[in-house]
Amino acid sequence: MNTTELVWFKSSYSTNEGGACLEIAPTPTTIHIRDSKNPADTVPTLAVTPTAWTAFLRTVR
Repeated sequence: MNTTELVWFKSSYSTNEGGACLEIAPTPTTIHIRDSKNPADTVPTLAVTPTAWTAFLRTVR
């Protein structure tokens, strides 16, 4: 899937300062993750399963 076709979300905890934010674009089978500082379509993204994403969130909370 082309990343320009995805709908990207940034955490409500993120601010415009600091520049250390991630954006995610969830789909039914994949959670796409990218660096919010460089959202260009040419930059690689990380793709994980919803199960892996949920496990990650549980770990960092």
